[in-house]
Amino acid sequence: MTAELVRGQNHPLSRSRLEIRVSAGTPIVTAAALGDETGRIHGVEWVAHPGASNRPGLEVSRQAAADHRLAVDLDALADTVHRVSVLLALPAAADSRGPARFGAVAAPFVAVTGLDGTEVASYTVTGLDAESAVVALELYRRQGAWKVRAVGQGYAGGLAELFTDQGLPQARQLAGDIDEAVARGLARSVQAPPSRPSDGDRPRQTAAPARRPDQGAGTAPQDTPDPVPPVYGGQPAGPRGQDGPQSAYPGGAADPSTATTGGPIDYSHPRRRNTAPPPLPPAAPPARPGQPARPVAGDATGWSMDERLYNQVWGMFEDLARTTAAYRSAVDFAESRMDKELEQVLADPRSRIGSQGDAAREAARARQAQLVDQAREAFDRDLAQLVAEADVVEPALPPAYARWDNPVWHAYRVPMEIPMALRLGDLRLPEADRLRIPMLLRLPLERGLWIDSGRADAPDGSFTDPHDMRRLAMETAVSHAARLLAVHPAGEFTVHVIDAAGSGAQPLAPLTRAGVLAGPPAQGAAGVAEVLSRLTQRVDLVQMALRGGAADSLPPGFDTSQQLLIVNDFPHGFDDRAVNQLRYLADEGPSVGVHLMMVADREESAGYGPLLDPLWRALLRLTPVADSHLADPWVGHAWTYEPPLVPPGSRILQQVLTRVAEARRAWGP
Repeated sequence: MTAELVRGQNHPLSRSRLEIRVSAGTPIVTAAALGDETGRIHGVEWVAHPGASNRPGLEVSRQAAADHRLAVDLDALADTVHRVSVLLALPAAADSRGPARFGAVAAPFVAVTGLDGTEVASYTVTGLDAESAVVALELYRRQGAWKVRAVGQGYAGGLAELFTDQGLPQARQLAGDIDEAVARGLARSVQAPPSRPSDGDRPRQTAAPARRPDQGAGTAPQDTPDPVPPVYGGQPAGPRGQDGPQSAYPGGAADPSTATTGGPIDYSHPRRRNTAPPPLPPAAPPARPGQPARPVAGDATGWSMDERLYNQVWGMFEDLARTTAAYRSAVDFAESRMDKELEQVLADPRSRIGSQGDAAREAARARQAQLVDQAREAFDRDLAQLVAEADVVEPALPPAYARWDNPVWHAYRVPMEIPMALRLGDLRLPEADRLRIPMLLRLPLERGLWIDSGRADAPDGSFTDPHDMRRLAMETAVSHAARLLAVHPAGEFTVHVIDAAGSGAQPLAPLTRAGVLAGPPAQGAAGVAEVLSRLTQRVDLVQMALRGGAADSLPPGFDTSQQLLIVNDFPHGFDDRAVNQLRYLADEGPSVGVHLMMVADREESAGYGPLLDPLWRALLRLTPVADSHLADPWVGHAWTYEPPLVPPGSRILQQVLTRVAEARRAWGP
């Protein structure tokens, strides 16, 4: 599971042999420094760099390149080593002809992976400007276990300043040696590849396993959604695409200096399809003196407008979380200060009664009200700026990110590529009820979804009839499934439905009428067994092919599309075998493109006891009505989730599904 980190965030490491993959839009230099418990570098022999690329447990590239792979073996490090810092720098040689500061290039992307390429954690190093060297990540030992932390500490003085800050006596000498080694290899440095014109043909997906970014599961009673930290997954996420070249040099990492002979090499940015440098984000029009800058849609970092909007939404979510935390903290401080002052008044018998005591109480309450008003004024100012930004961003969102009432759906066309994410609904906080933040979920799906049809604790205290809850839950599931079908290219997403009792026939009508399901909804115990058996066999077959290195040897006609199973009214129609198969799909399915969407009331399966607890914890819980059950990772706010239901009377869902069905027929045999 991949953890997409933000600056200062850490993540545990369960493997000792790792690769650090680095990508940027221009040739950069990589190095790795070993440090003691305080982070101090004791000598030049503690640094692996282009002039000395091998150290015990470390190996780095010997030249500047747009993409790098560093090999790390934590078990091979000396006991005195407690930190491994991953360093990035721009070539300082006079003839490098490259940029002199990181602010002029695309934000570097760094990922920690296993030797099989499975990502453990990633970090996009944003916020750099005049810096020419940066500590991107550090692997550190804590109580016998290793973790990775996103650092992002930049230095305008380059490697010399960086090494000096880490306590290396020979800092300037080592920086000069690295510059000299890089200069000798500049003729061999690997430039970022130019963008290639489209050939007009959409490549079919292979059966390679879907990536499994992390976004950690939430803990009861609150779940943390996956989009961008926890609702979004950690940081402005880097894009997906092809990985760099494979090589057999020690540690499993790729050495560009030895890989340049033997044909063209694709050094495309990992996890990103477009390898061309990103265009500059749109600039905001100049603000009036004393006024905040006018917001612009897509002014975040990214290699495409969709990625910029994704990162901008993530930034809005984080900004609202932090400004609300500051407001709540200020209010709590004002309350505690007033309580303390009132206690002091009551502690003195002479001031408990009479005009002196009343005046002291009024003064304490006045100071409390003044502090709260000041905090509210600052909060309203920040909120107004976020609302203005949301008013600009919402109309600019692509269909995958847009609400169903957004006019962009009227011009919908079946896409040719899978987007970065899709919208699962909206999030809001009680102090900012007028502001809705889109809840975006990264694609491909990394966790199953659970639409809770049980009783929900609505923020307004309202009660929804159980029958209506089940209907609303199924309508919510259909809305999610329709969006998933709409944002995938034709033929690359398949939906199966288990409706054992047939109770979901009416909500399922948009999907069945459009003919976008893989087959009629399975009913009865026999239908449940047939669908589950087919999907579990598919998971087994793909897993065996991948483990055997024969992913290209799947049977002719094998459907390589992503698969979604919607289960309604669980556990009706399920026996013990079917329950075990369902748990297996929830655990093993996402890695091979088989995903689960449960529409169920957990209480109805209470008879299974703790057997199903892992199943519910593995799924991302959503509700068909507004419910405050999601938490952010910074301050733990209880965010109110609102499902993305189609407006009453709207025909947009049927229109979109009709176009999906037409595209599937045109693409199919």
